[in-house]
Amino acid sequence: MDQAIIDLYDEYTHTPLERRVFLKRLSVLAGGTAAASALLPLLENNYAEAAMVMEDDPRLDIEQVTYPAGEQQISGYLAKPKGGSNLGSVIVIHENRGLNPHIQDVARRLGAEGFLALAPDMLSPIGGTPADEDKAREMIGTLNREETIAGLAAAVPYVKGRADASGKVGCVGFCWGGAMANNMAVAVPDLDAAVAYYGRQPTAEDTAKIEARLMLHYAGLDNRVNAGIADFEAALKANGVDYQVFVYEGANHAFNNDTNAARYDANAAKQAWGRTVAFLKETVG
Repeated sequence: MDQAIIDLYDEYTHTPLERRVFLKRLSVLAGGTAAASALLPLLENNYAEAAMVMEDDPRLDIEQVTYPAGEQQISGYLAKPKGGSNLGSVIVIHENRGLNPHIQDVARRLGAEGFLALAPDMLSPIGGTPADEDKAREMIGTLNREETIAGLAAAVPYVKGRADASGKVGCVGFCWGGAMANNMAVAVPDLDAAVAYYGRQPTAEDTAKIEARLMLHYAGLDNRVNAGIADFEAALKANGVDYQVFVYEGANHAFNNDTNAARYDANAAKQAWGRTVAFLKETVG
């Protein structure tokens, strides 16, 4: 697919670009309304066909949970090995479309790898993730940043206090969630590890607060997010933070999202996922 079309869709998913404007610009790039309509199914997420670990996987215990975050209650999707105990925990942070079936599947994948995986719905304080992804994006834009980070940070004492958990906690986030994973590393001193997929970077001042070990995945074609890599690396080195950074050349933003045919990159996703699981097993067990 033409890179200009993928870049347009990336702009649509990350800025307040109205759908009618997006469709009009897509029609121009595609060469007409009919061609644009044919491209839409490739650009938009298709959750029906992409699950790697099914809801009824016999290896897993799955439950809906809630945990307190100040005066709020955050709901979440939890997956873990059936009957498992003394488990390392991983907080799974969704993209800017909320806690959708893809992120639930990511939680199940981590559960199948031996972790207690909790995917909070950060839209739950304002009604929960809707089925309409554009509405979810709009809702994400209304969230208070500090309250959202505090809500994610509150997941750490929740999982630490569970009888089936070991007390070791990491996080992994994607896109908006990648930025939030970086912010969790800043805000939670006792976080053991953070993995950020194509996430916006914290300031140098905030980077000085990071004590967790980091793994950072970036897409080679993601100029918007990659613009911050050099300054982030400089701050990480200056503050002695233990980190690894990987750039997947030729891959687009959201390359891990296998529900999105246009941007998913199977090779980059497999390599990054293998590195992520190995890193989390090393750091949170």
